[in-house]
Amino acid sequence: MGFKEPTLSERQNAAIAARKAALQKYREKAADPAIAQRQAERAAGQAERAVAKQARDVQKAEQKARAAELSKQAAQAAADKAAQDLLERQAAKVAEEAERKAARDARYAARKTRKK
Repeated sequence: MGFKEPTLSERQNAAIAARKAALQKYREKAADPAIAQRQAERAAGQAERAVAKQARDVQKAEQKARAAELSKQAAQAAADKAAQDLLERQAAKVAEEAERKAARDARYAARKTRKK
């Protein structure tokens, strides 16, 4: 007597029984209140993390807005200072040219008086 191979119907019945056993095991796990509680705790933790992440994102956005405003103010101050410096240089240049013209006119007047 040798080894007896299972027939097709025996193999099919064994597969059906295995599927039924797996399905039953899954249903028992799904009905377990401890698993449902863990899933609820996990969902609550995810919600808390999402709220915290959203709060961090809002804070980052506010910080970026403040930094942009400070940068804008600094740029405006630099532009104002550059414009003020330019005006001061132009005023100094005009004053210097007026002094040179006055000195030149004085030399010219002195030369005129010597010739007379």
